[in-house]
Amino acid sequence: MKCLKTITDEDLGLNALSFNKPRHRFGARGIILNDYNQIAILYKEAKHEYKLIGGGILNGEDPIKAFKREALEESGCEIEIDTCLGITKELKSHDNFKQTSYIYVAHVIKDTKILNLTKQEKSEKAKLLWLNIDEAMKKIKDCECKLTSSIFDGNMSIYHTRFIVKRDYAILKYYKQLCDKNCK
Repeated sequence: MKCLKTITDEDLGLNALSFNKPRHRFGARGIILNDYNQIAILYKEAKHEYKLIGGGILNGEDPIKAFKREALEESGCEIEIDTCLGITKELKSHDNFKQTSYIYVAHVIKDTKILNLTKQEKSEKAKLLWLNIDEAMKKIKDCECKLTSSIFDGNMSIYHTRFIVKRDYAILKYYKQLCDKNCK
């Protein structure tokens, strides 16, 4: 499977540390398009964070089912997956943590308009936005320098969120280049 991007501490301007039996998490996330070709973005107002829809894969869960579950929870939308773009990797050596995410493109087949956010997402004042790709890329890129900590991640909050921002921007950039190439 194609690796779209590997994000390391060097991408954050930090020196990488040695990993020692790191925790490894798998995720499923991606681009959800509505009928107006807008992308679902979760905005966490308390953290000033903009991110794509998605999250962790539960133990034994299929990545496609995980993305569909996350889509319903965070956007209120039932989706149909159009394609798997590949994976991203996050190597967070300062927290001895690695994450591999499956990246999908999907479209809305039904919008229930009911979000089922976690306690953490509610506390961080998460809300759903629908943005065109250029707006989404700008919001995600610009939020990195404005991030604030979350009580849920302790002293690693901004560190982890910066990886999310870099990852999601890279996903959108890859997707936009793919769309531009296919339109020519």
